Amino acid sequence: MLLSSYERLIARRYLLPGKGERFIVLVAGFSLGAVMLGVAALVIVMSVMNGFRAELFDKIVGLNGHAVIQGYGARPLNNWQQLVAQAKATPGVTSATPMIEQPLMATYNGRAEAILLHGLTVPDLRKNSTIAGHIVAGDLGNITAGSSRIAIGSRLAEALGVDIGSQITIWNPAGQSTPFGTVPRMVSYTVGAIFEIGVYDYDKAYVIMPMQDAQTLLLLDPDSVGMIQLYTTNADKVGEILAPLRRALGDTVAVTDWRQQNQQLFEALAIEQVSMFVILCIIILVAAFNIASSLIMLVRAKTRDIAILRTMGAPRAAMVRIFITVGTTIGVLGTIAGLILGFVLLHFRQPIVDFVQRLSGQNLWDPTIRVLTELPSKPNPVEIAMVVAITLLLTFLATLYPASRAASTDPVQVLRYE
Repeated sequence: MLLSSYERLIARRYLLPGKGERFIVLVAGFSLGAVMLGVAALVIVMSVMNGFRAELFDKIVGLNGHAVIQGYGARPLNNWQQLVAQAKATPGVTSATPMIEQPLMATYNGRAEAILLHGLTVPDLRKNSTIAGHIVAGDLGNITAGSSRIAIGSRLAEALGVDIGSQITIWNPAGQSTPFGTVPRMVSYTVGAIFEIGVYDYDKAYVIMPMQDAQTLLLLDPDSVGMIQLYTTNADKVGEILAPLRRALGDTVAVTDWRQQNQQLFEALAIEQVSMFVILCIIILVAAFNIASSLIMLVRAKTRDIAILRTMGAPRAAMVRIFITVGTTIGVLGTIAGLILGFVLLHFRQPIVDFVQRLSGQNLWDPTIRVLTELPSKPNPVEIAMVVAITLLLTFLATLYPASRAASTDPVQVLRYE
């Protein structure tokens, strides 16, 4: 929409404060502020929701893989070498590694905690970035087969009260059978490393040890593993990639991908994200109504000016363009200010949360409830572009009625008694 020089001049004058028009300017300022807050709120909430999903996905997939091959009824896999070869031969599968996973109990100085034992081969353990990249104490290099050293999560270490070098006892209830019943198997291990992944449930329960040590603890055959962990080229298309492998394996084993394992969690996040987007769009809608009301007041205040312009030959279309420009300018400025405010608050999100927690004395980001230990953020350019487009569209629609009222002003009626 191109404006002539006099239309730009008039629109600029209407945007600047004038004598006797402070109330109109104040209303327009509130409208700009509402747009700014609405855009900032949308940017912040959508970025935090995206960050929450991305962090959960990275950490869950980092430990559990894109999919796993398991035996039915938690039976161990005795032919795992053949399964690994079949999986690696499937197009799109980048790695297939054997793994043992078993819920057990750990004790130390009278304290007991439920744990989830993770047994990995030493090379797989050291190249797993989710673990190796989050060591906060100790050295993962000291954890080797037969060393009786393990890595545990930081929250578990706190709960048990252990540190590097402490010896904890892991209980396997499926121990040896005796005439008096089954005697639980108890084995002591030295804490060689402590990791903090950032997911509370993992840091509170996970114990990592070499595969051979896990097989010994669980009384498994050296050729038996609990599952095979798979990684693919595209986690979002894992179902399509693994479809040929599922058909080839048939009903002998179960192939479960990350979406099936965490279906309820990620579906809940998706529903919450859409709900928050719709709810926060109402703020922008209210801001659009504020822009419409401020323009209506401006039209009423400038009725005489509009009538004079019309008598001087200004067409109706010029009036429409002038007031649409005024309204959309408020919307554009509010959108830009909202984007700046949103990104600034996202950048300082964790210090802000920490400050509010110190001020209120409340733990606003309790990891036992929110899973992650820090407030994440991951702005999505597509979603931000959508927010900007919706804001500008609602702003533009809000200017149509006031602009049409200005264009329909009858100069004869207005100037009759002038």
